Amino acid sequence: MSPDRAAEVRVFADVGTLSRAAAESFVSLALSAGASRDRFAVALSGGTTPKRLYSLLASPPYRDRIDWTSLHVFWADERCVPWDHRDSNFKLAYDTLLSRVPLPPENVHRVCGEEEPECAAQEYEQELRSFFGPATFPVFDLILLGAGEDGHTASLFPGGATLRARTRLAVPVHFDAPKHSRVTLTLPVLNHAEKVLFLASGRVKAKVVHEILEDGNPYQYPAGMVRPVRGRVIWMVDRDAARLLTTPHSPYLTGH
Repeated sequence: MSPDRAAEVRVFADVGTLSRAAAESFVSLALSAGASRDRFAVALSGGTTPKRLYSLLASPPYRDRIDWTSLHVFWADERCVPWDHRDSNFKLAYDTLLSRVPLPPENVHRVCGEEEPECAAQEYEQELRSFFGPATFPVFDLILLGAGEDGHTASLFPGGATLRARTRLAVPVHFDAPKHSRVTLTLPVLNHAEKVLFLASGRVKAKVVHEILEDGNPYQYPAGMVRPVRGRVIWMVDRDAARLLTTPHSPYLTGH
């Protein structure tokens, strides 16, 4: 990653501390966006670390500081399964957050994963264009992402054809059974966000975190291709995920 587009990296002692800091960032951004534009548009992700964040946001004191009527929820990606399927990213967010806060139903913009992947992607793209208006790409206030051990983010996988999408907002990602096909936001959408927040925890993430943040993403991991054109990308990682970063001499490390 070139110095002019360097990520901000925040290192925390453990995943609990990381999650509380992420919740504070979420609330701060929600308050700022709500005050200036009367709405806060966020794209959520699945995964264990976001699950902890969502549970915090649904609990005091965070829940009481958010104007839920101004919050609009989208998803960075979704599996092509019914909304109540155990592998659904929507279900994860619903169980841990959405069902526990006074969020208006019309503010939830889910991917219809129960439909055929291309149809679901097209409908989701239409929903995005309807909400964000005529701009070429939507501008999310916040996109929450993770990074897989293989460097994927959302459902953008290394070497995948989806990485070459330049005009689409959402595309299908096909897998053979027993894996579920998916729908994902495209890289240009991720790169037009005002803020992208990566959450990474655990020793298994250390190698990819190091290669993206200190080696310049030599293997072209999709997570390392997220470089907002005008916004900011922040990596929040726990000490285990940061263990291969060259502390305290790393130009990226701002540890907490």
